[in-house]
Amino acid sequence: RSSDLASPFARQSAVHKTSQLNAEGDKKRVVVIGNGMVGQRFMENLIDLDVDKDKCTISTFCEEPRAAYNRVKLTSYFETRDPSALTMTSEFDEEGRTPWYEENNVELLLNDKVVSIDTEEKVITGASGKKVDYDVAVFATGSYPFVPPIPGKQRPGVFVYRTIEDLEAMLAYVKENNVQSAAVIGGGLLGLEAAKAVADMKVESHIIEFAPILMCRQIDQGGHDALVGTIEEMGLEVHCGARTESFVGTDGSTDADNMSPVAALRFSNEGWDDLPVQMVVVSAGIKPRDELARDAGTIDLGERGGIVVNEQMETNADGVYAIGEIALYNNFIYGLILPGYDMAGVCAKIVAEKELGIEMDNDEVPAFTGADLSTKLKLLGCDVASFGENQPPADDPDVSDLVWNDAIGGIYRKLIFNKAGTKLRGGILVGDAGDYSKLHKLAMQGGELPENPAMLLAPPSARGEVEEEELSTDPNTQVCSCNDVTRGDISNVIHELGVEGATLKEVKACSKAGTGCGGCEPDVKTILSQELEKMGGSLSNNLCEHFEYSRPELMALVRTASDPSTVDSFEKILAKHGSGEGCEICKPAIGSILASIYNEVVIDGGRDALQDTNDRSLANMQRGGSYSVVPRVPGGEITPQQLIAMGQVAEKYGLYSKVTGAQRIDLFGAAKYQLPDIWEELGAVGLESGHAYGKALRTVKSCVGSTWCRYGVQDSVGFAIRVENRYKGVRSPHKTKSAVSGCVRECAEAQGKDFGMIATENGYNLYVGGNGGVNPVHAQLLATDIDEDTVLKYLDRYLMYYILTADRLERTAPWQLKLPGGKNGGGPIEHLKEVIIEDSLGICEELDRRMQFLVDSYHDEWAEVVKDPARRAKFKQFVNTDENQPREDMIEFIEQRGQTRPTNWPEDGAPQTNWKPDDTDIFSRSEKSWVSVGKTSDFAPNVGSTILYGESQLAVFNNVLHGEWYCTQNMCPHKQAFVLSQGILGDADGVAKVACPLHKKQFGLADGQQLDGDLSLITFQVKIEGDEVLVELPSEVEVNAILGTSGLRVQSSCMDMTGTDLEKDILNGVKQVPQDVTSAAAKGV
Repeated sequence: RSSDLASPFARQSAVHKTSQLNAEGDKKRVVVIGNGMVGQRFMENLIDLDVDKDKCTISTFCEEPRAAYNRVKLTSYFETRDPSALTMTSEFDEEGRTPWYEENNVELLLNDKVVSIDTEEKVITGASGKKVDYDVAVFATGSYPFVPPIPGKQRPGVFVYRTIEDLEAMLAYVKENNVQSAAVIGGGLLGLEAAKAVADMKVESHIIEFAPILMCRQIDQGGHDALVGTIEEMGLEVHCGARTESFVGTDGSTDADNMSPVAALRFSNEGWDDLPVQMVVVSAGIKPRDELARDAGTIDLGERGGIVVNEQMETNADGVYAIGEIALYNNFIYGLILPGYDMAGVCAKIVAEKELGIEMDNDEVPAFTGADLSTKLKLLGCDVASFGENQPPADDPDVSDLVWNDAIGGIYRKLIFNKAGTKLRGGILVGDAGDYSKLHKLAMQGGELPENPAMLLAPPSARGEVEEEELSTDPNTQVCSCNDVTRGDISNVIHELGVEGATLKEVKACSKAGTGCGGCEPDVKTILSQELEKMGGSLSNNLCEHFEYSRPELMALVRTASDPSTVDSFEKILAKHGSGEGCEICKPAIGSILASIYNEVVIDGGRDALQDTNDRSLANMQRGGSYSVVPRVPGGEITPQQLIAMGQVAEKYGLYSKVTGAQRIDLFGAAKYQLPDIWEELGAVGLESGHAYGKALRTVKSCVGSTWCRYGVQDSVGFAIRVENRYKGVRSPHKTKSAVSGCVRECAEAQGKDFGMIATENGYNLYVGGNGGVNPVHAQLLATDIDEDTVLKYLDRYLMYYILTADRLERTAPWQLKLPGGKNGGGPIEHLKEVIIEDSLGICEELDRRMQFLVDSYHDEWAEVVKDPARRAKFKQFVNTDENQPREDMIEFIEQRGQTRPTNWPEDGAPQTNWKPDDTDIFSRSEKSWVSVGKTSDFAPNVGSTILYGESQLAVFNNVLHGEWYCTQNMCPHKQAFVLSQGILGDADGVAKVACPLHKKQFGLADGQQLDGDLSLITFQVKIEGDEVLVELPSEVEVNAILGTSGLRVQSSCMDMTGTDLEKDILNGVKQVPQDVTSAAAKGV
């Protein structure tokens, strides 16, 4: 029904009925219909206002199987497949609940959809039959995906994109039906999010949009063109102006009743062919879920849906409110989260004062009067933002716009000014929205524009700099738009928590800042740091629980020690400056510090226990536990003899070969025990370690320069080789990459590297601080027209300054961004010029000396291993036998384009992942004996070693720091990879642990329990008798039945692994193994 609001709202106070009283006496019952993000926010606001907790009790109906979660971040579900990563409160238990509801006396009615509301009797009924009397009812039912009336929408394979269950259903359908291609109906915000979800499923994605452009409410044709370019570069296809006629079934049917699975889209566009797809995801907009109000017959609705509300979020029905996507205010449905939160805030204040009698100190009646619809999003990896009046009417006379259209870079920006150029009215930013906050503020709050407004047009990336917007100190500045949190709100929370309690996690939880889309988290962190400094504290940047120092602080302590012999090992540094036993965070960080100062072989002197996954094996661990071999190819120059040798090695060892993007060749699939032999053959033709495994210089890329190219002005290849040979092997906080271009055509892409040189007629221009990868950054110009020797002098200082002062795993670009500005103005690049060129800090002599030491002490790590039997022994597969298990025994290798590679890992949760024994103590009833597995000298200290027992791999850990020995299965249950012995040992709160080298899953060594999840390891007792290491084990046959390599091998066709009769007997607790089986085991059968 639709009616004039004036009289019903005016009548409410007159007809207000006597409140229903519940079992708690005078408390009123507030019932929230819907437990989504907005309904949850309303409850939190109301609870905060009911300071004494004596005015109301709250019930909330939740149709889904779990409590409120963050739909805005729904696509991130694929990163973890863990619903708790999206929770609005805290981790979900097995029932889908979180402690928040019980702690706040909120009745959570899960899996219970409201089916009726009687506004006269004030009773709400759930699908379970539960009836709840109410004093106040708040509709927060949200919306549902609009599905156009396209014939075939009923077919299997047609989905909507709204909930976690929708995603799980899609994933299951993709797997069960081998879906290769899917269509997403809708090219708006939700459609593009759905397209990302489909792409994350590794399915070819087609975006189908009825309008002529994508996101027609937010961007124009120019923005569309830039966005489509970025999307299609990712392998997705965009079809705009599409008139979808039907979803065609596998049997060719196009009607609205047939239930054959979807097989194609058919269009009414002239000349368009059918689009073959095996799945369709409809995300073509939303419709308010108003069926409950419609059925009630007493609540006013809009002509096109939605519950009509006034500025106080009141409906025409007594005690009934509506918020979020169900609420129709001023004939408009707001489909963004921020307006929903605004509504929740207003509604909570009105309910508190009017319905609960809480005295509110409001100067004005709280009111929702509309919302700013500006948005900044990251869609399919592309910045998309719009703000203010981004598409003014065509007949608006007071409009002047400026456009930046970089088709090559995929950047489009349109700023809309008034005719006089004195006011920014709005804008569209696609591809680079780094200055969105500044522009949005200018448009929405006003402010003085530059004398030439065009200065605002160029994107930060085109200005040759990394722009960091200054954070306003005004307490009224909005920091979190999702939750409408100001800087003042955050500051108040920090001061209330105090220096000790104000952690980033607590500040986010208490202020709600950063808990929506997460985009403001860096600003929250900055405010926290600034406020703590005012309070005499500081934001902890401790390396981990074992060191109360950051990496730069630890580096300073080590390099300035009066007696270097007191800090030349991890154990000494830990004893002097730390506590506990260390972990997978601090050990590699200190290993890097030691390498940067002393530059000794990283696997000598117990330092192999410090090295991360790859450094310990001097090779990159790949899927399934095999390794890659990457020889250094300085400057990309390689001889035919070296190419032949690499080909022969690849053929001999069955290695997959690929030319990398950094001008060298990767050989994949080597077993660890094969690496010394492989490198011996490669070293014979002069090939050295490429350090692809280390946080060190990877490559110096080059074009052919003046040697061959008609445009080249310098010998870029020769200089690249010189640079690479100078810095090869230098360990740093993170990997570094470089390039040399022989002319300004920049074929080597030097400006996208950590340091790069571009040839000029007079020498080279030197650029520093560029990064590719996830967050590409343009390098900045440090010096111009300098000769090769000067380039190297400046680079020595730049790299050593970075090594000494950067944080752990910090690339040069973010490190450079954090540096102070120059003394006479300018950003960090001016500071670098002062330090490196002018020696403003007086440290250039130390920087020069330290870098020269690293250059002079260079050693090819693989050459050191090959010539030394003791080092080669570190690569033996099993310490107790010379037998080897080939890679194919652990994971299936399949053929692809004439080469072999390991089969794909199944998705998490599928068979052959997250392995669990049927019993946590599966061998508890087995007869065991003490089995000698080697001498104590066979097991290196503070690392894991692998033993072979029958055909089962077990990991033995000699934890000298803890004074204990441990034995577990060697297979990490997460991906069934036989790698645990290669993990880093450490402790967490005193519990000895190992971190899986593949995905850093943490397992307690004593009990095998995962410290950061619900997986577990089978463990065995170890004892030392003299110099013998003994492990208490059941018979080989029993262990093989559970942990045998062949039975746990990952393969493309998932087999039934339920086990043999023997295994079933073990699981049933048979104490005696049959005599014939024992005899067979003794014979090695």
